[in-house]
Amino acid sequence: MLNLRKIAITGGIASGKSSACKIFEKLGAYVVSADAIVHELLCPSTDLGKKVCQLLRITAPLKDEDFRKIIAEIVFKEPKLLNQLEKLLHPVVLEKIEKLYKNVLKTGNYTFFIVEIPLLFEIQHEKFYDVIITVLSDENIAKQRFGEQYDARMKRQMKPELKASLSHFVIHNNGSIEDLEKQVIQIRDSLEAVP
Repeated sequence: MLNLRKIAITGGIASGKSSACKIFEKLGAYVVSADAIVHELLCPSTDLGKKVCQLLRITAPLKDEDFRKIIAEIVFKEPKLLNQLEKLLHPVVLEKIEKLYKNVLKTGNYTFFIVEIPLLFEIQHEKFYDVIITVLSDENIAKQRFGEQYDARMKRQMKPELKASLSHFVIHNNGSIEDLEKQVIQIRDSLEAVP
């Protein structure tokens, strides 16, 4: 069976984490997104969704995308509620990632299990990964990519430079997709060189 290394990709908002993950996937890694898991689990009909409705006192029946929009509108104005929401979300998401890892490990088809996890350091989950990669992007470029909510959302996160200093590898994403791909390939080659 192949040794399946668990790799976290983190970084600031709109830094290019998803783009780096797509390249890793193209190179044969198994890729999971913590945000995608949240989207999957955060529907009004799921157990988690019902708990969130209770917490935020949401009563009207909603479509999934409206539900997430309303949650974001409520919690980003109320830090206390955001903390309570995260306490509900994080354990469920982390449990799902662990389950996926065990399933992928059983298949024996992959050497890299990559998780895109923006709040890795904030939730103190870095010790659960063999390798941590931070994607860094110039703040002005990230702001342009993300839009006006950038500053408010980044207030909740650790400074990207600090994340980079705590990581095994850093990707600088200020150029072209080809440049990003080159850096991902270099990291993949370095990891494959060390069994």
